[in-house]
Amino acid sequence: MPRAFTPKVVTANALLEGYVIYLTDAGDWTRDLSRALLITDEAEAQLRLLDAERQPDVAVGVYLADVTPGRDGRPEPTHFREEFRRTGPSNYFHGKQATR
Repeated sequence: MPRAFTPKVVTANALLEGYVIYLTDAGDWTRDLSRALLITDEAEAQLRLLDAERQPDVAVGVYLADVTPGRDGRPEPTHFREEFRRTGPSNYFHGKQATR
């Protein structure tokens, strides 16, 4: 029996900067997971993934990541890999963690 579809976001790495990026409802990209499009329909997820894969000049390594709706309805990662990707490098002196 196939598993039930779980909510997803489309994610990738920005081609030029290497930052983790997420597809928004408008079809553009954001570095902020909370602004990503939360996809709850499997067919829509596949269509959004195909659209994102057609942007190789912007995004590389495009895939669907499992998320769950947070208290405010915004996507939250369900796997440690996605949490790690969201927070940036593991040292605190560059990237997203430089401002902490």
